[in-house]
Amino acid sequence: MTTYDERASLTDLTATVDRVRSSVEEVIEGKPEVVRLSLTVLLAEGHLLIEDVPGVGKTMLAKALARSIDCSVRRIQFTPDLLPSDITGVSIWDQQRRDFEFKPGAIFAQIVIGDEINRASPKTQSALLESMEERQVTIDGKTYELPSPFMVVATQNPMEMEGTYPLPEAQRDRFMARVSVGYPSADAELRMLDVHGGVSPLEDLQPVAHAHEIVKLVEAVRGVHVSEAVRRYAVDLVGATRTHPDLRLGASPRATLHLLRAAKASAALSGREYALPDDLQALAVAVLAHRLLPTAQAQLNRRTAEQVVEEILQRTPVPAAAPPPPSGFPTVPGTSAYGRPPRRL
Repeated sequence: MTTYDERASLTDLTATVDRVRSSVEEVIEGKPEVVRLSLTVLLAEGHLLIEDVPGVGKTMLAKALARSIDCSVRRIQFTPDLLPSDITGVSIWDQQRRDFEFKPGAIFAQIVIGDEINRASPKTQSALLESMEERQVTIDGKTYELPSPFMVVATQNPMEMEGTYPLPEAQRDRFMARVSVGYPSADAELRMLDVHGGVSPLEDLQPVAHAHEIVKLVEAVRGVHVSEAVRRYAVDLVGATRTHPDLRLGASPRATLHLLRAAKASAALSGREYALPDDLQALAVAVLAHRLLPTAQAQLNRRTAEQVVEEILQRTPVPAAAPPPPSGFPTVPGTSAYGRPPRRL
């Protein structure tokens, strides 16, 4: 049952997210959908992978998001000579105490910016696996908890760029979503010349939300209702990737969980206390495509993972009805249990 406190939390969520979005958009011109996806991943307790060619604002987006929230931020510049201990930390012998002292690495922050993550070796990239999934680091048999909220925002260049290594499958699967910034429109690029020409707008960016506010908003997102029909729809979408003839590796059960969490965050950002099939459809490409491996024949035919996900969205039946939502959720007579007329693709 929805309580007054839960409804108030979603109201607070909308107001806080609007402040953060406005702050980020002062730096990132003409990319509202990219900013929204970044905030969706943050509230869904996920990690974001930003992939694009150099110079389009990948690192700027990560920095703007980090500076808009009053929390601890660390940046890791991934290079071929970066060691795993530079990320996780290392135990050093203390002569005075005659004991080992743990020196935390750069991963011990609430928002970690991994710049050009695919320029480090796979061994170094794998140092992030435990922290991204379990939000902890184990060094010399001792486990250290990471702060909350915890989010990794990583940037990478396309694989055809020189000096890059492919991300291991296990690493890609831990990123909730992948987004491409893309080139700005002519008008947005012209405004960028005016704003960025003299001084970086990051210098004037001030925090508009505190870390403890984000933690409360994450709790509010967890309470978003997802009907049985919507959950089954998520399972059907992900399951279809495992049997598609153009894919040699489909999405994992973790992908299903990430898709559902992202849908709940998207619903909350829209001011709804319940998720719709539309939320899953809007996020499917961003959440699923980077986890999929096309077959050799599909690559010869220039079939991309994004195209396969779009095809699956077209072929998978959309649920037309669902059990009524819990008491307190808005419904309109003559509509489906989602609060709107059923829609099929």
